[in-house]
Amino acid sequence: MNKITHFPIQVMHVDLDEITATGLNASTETVLIVFWKNNIPMGQTFTCVEPHEPIKLQELAQSAAVPYAVDAASRPITKTDTFKVSIVICTRDRPDELARCLASFSNQTRQPEQVLVVDNASKDERTMLVARRAGVDYIREDRPGLDIARNAGATRAEGDIVVYTDDDVVIHPHWLQRIVAAFDADDIMAVTGLVLPAELETEAQYTFERYWSFGRGYARIDFGKNFFARYRNYGCPAWEIGAGANMAFRKTIFDEIGLFDERLDVGAAGCSGDSEYWYRILAHGWRCRYEPTAVVFHYHRRTFEGLARQLEAYMRGHVTALLVQFERTRQYGNLRRIFVSMPFWYARRLLKRLLRGRDLSNRFLAREIKGALSGIIYYLTTKQPASHRIQ
Repeated sequence: MNKITHFPIQVMHVDLDEITATGLNASTETVLIVFWKNNIPMGQTFTCVEPHEPIKLQELAQSAAVPYAVDAASRPITKTDTFKVSIVICTRDRPDELARCLASFSNQTRQPEQVLVVDNASKDERTMLVARRAGVDYIREDRPGLDIARNAGATRAEGDIVVYTDDDVVIHPHWLQRIVAAFDADDIMAVTGLVLPAELETEAQYTFERYWSFGRGYARIDFGKNFFARYRNYGCPAWEIGAGANMAFRKTIFDEIGLFDERLDVGAAGCSGDSEYWYRILAHGWRCRYEPTAVVFHYHRRTFEGLARQLEAYMRGHVTALLVQFERTRQYGNLRRIFVSMPFWYARRLLKRLLRGRDLSNRFLAREIKGALSGIIYYLTTKQPASHRIQ
């Protein structure tokens, strides 16, 4: 595909059973097309088009829709009524986004037994008012920090399955049914789902989706003992399992291996509280599953400055999480990733920038490196709360 220079990018959702020879018209020069069949996501593609000219959907569908379609369509639907389900939404000072998220719960094919909003030290009462108008459970956690809020939610959740999503998403009607149904084996302790962009209105949103996407593809993937062992000497890439905006756990796992590490994620190191927890699950011999039929739609940051802060925080949190993982397991692959793999990765990217110039893939390289270095400092200067020194 040619270089994208015009924004916004239209996000189109197309049912494979409704594709016609005449195609569809786009209102922008570039579109992201997501293909569906029976409410199951099949694949996606970016394509450049002539505005208001028909898109040749049949040709694009053949290359973008993956064989997983057959597997997902033929897989029997697992009953989910044997589980009691709690949904936890951690939020701070974003009442409008929270209201939009809660509104998308109304058309779920499987309703939760509990929806719990954790207000993480908002400055005013608007978050509380939104939660109460929606008729959901509300608790306030005055200590700022996403993992602190997640732990408050885990503690107060009443369900057998605890599902987390963020205030800046809207959810697909089949989301909850499918993420809960994926717990179809006793050793599966965590499930994540597909995160698609809700919009691509700005270049910053496209940059995030192109180079830092939450999406993990359209095929179900199980991450277990073999995955963990394969990367033992290099630092297991647990972040490949999914995204914190779309994840669920058996509640019993919090008793087995402890709560989220409060040194990580937003309000602390900046990120990776979710991936550190998946790593911990794998280290204890359990299984995690990525289930792409469980879909949410995420609103990425719209400005480059917001994206730059996000990526710096991502790298700070990532390095801190690797040190936390080494602290817990004494697996030296985590240190190897920090002190060997990452410097080599950054050196290659820096050389590419020197030879080919600045582009969207390396625009924030300095901020990323700054974040990674600050992660070491953050870890060395921050103590884990004694109440969470578990397992």
